[in-house]
Amino acid sequence: MKIAILSRNPRLYSTRRLIEAAEERGHEVRVLDVLRCYMNIASNNPEVHYKGEELEDFDAVIPRIGASITFYGSAVLRQFEMMGTFPLNESVAISRSRDKLRSLQLLSRKGIGLPVTGFAHRPDDVEDLIKMVGGAPLVIKLLEGTQGIGVVLAETKQAAESVIEAFMGTKTNILVQEYIREANGADIRCLVIGDKVVAAMKRQGKEGEFRSNLHRGGSASLIRITPEERSTAVRAAKTMGLNVAGVDLLRSNHGAVVMEVNSSPGLEGIETATGKDIASMQIQFIEKKLAERRTKRGLTRTRGQG
Repeated sequence: MKIAILSRNPRLYSTRRLIEAAEERGHEVRVLDVLRCYMNIASNNPEVHYKGEELEDFDAVIPRIGASITFYGSAVLRQFEMMGTFPLNESVAISRSRDKLRSLQLLSRKGIGLPVTGFAHRPDDVEDLIKMVGGAPLVIKLLEGTQGIGVVLAETKQAAESVIEAFMGTKTNILVQEYIREANGADIRCLVIGDKVVAAMKRQGKEGEFRSNLHRGGSASLIRITPEERSTAVRAAKTMGLNVAGVDLLRSNHGAVVMEVNSSPGLEGIETATGKDIASMQIQFIEKKLAERRTKRGLTRTRGQG
């Protein structure tokens, strides 16, 4: 099997592990800087080129596309899809999950637990917006923020009004969410592959920090999740249309609530915390899906001949 990994840095832990896992299972792997890929969009013969060479005959593509290049990365991935290459995660699912507001609206429609969340455009509506999500303390998030950047905890109504009005004054889109105090600065990252949670870890923010991101100095440890949390994580990934997802949950007084569904979850923290070979599980999932695709095509040809 010939696999392309769309990654800007082949030395990143997640990319290296995927290369190792694929090669250990006998596959040919090539890492492609997604920003150096360019496309010929022809109706009968779509092509992807890379540094002067046409890319052909890839069986599968693994997108490791950073949030800042979602638009271009999704376009490149979509071109591979048009060429018949199997994507570990589809371009439309990645775009869907990267839009924080849209993803929350889709999860809400499916009845999946969420923190109370508000979204508004005008400073005139800020007072009612704060009341709507339950008052201070509350969390204010940039729609485009990642890894805990652009997330502010406003302890009082006055602080919340000041921060929200400041963001709105710069034409920045934000979400306002209830603060889940009982989570105590911890969240749960569930790694979903297909229809299963294959690993889960607890991420605990450092002392005095309400954000639990490992990039911000948080720590990771093994955790046993409940059937409800397992079901919530799988349903959230399925709602986004993702085959592989990192689903971040908080334990609230009214059950598990989803904070985010990550379409390109990092492997270092969860492999270290759980001791599981998540990279190999992703390669095995690709093998299974390609085998199913070949079987389906064989059956279709057989019926056609009959």
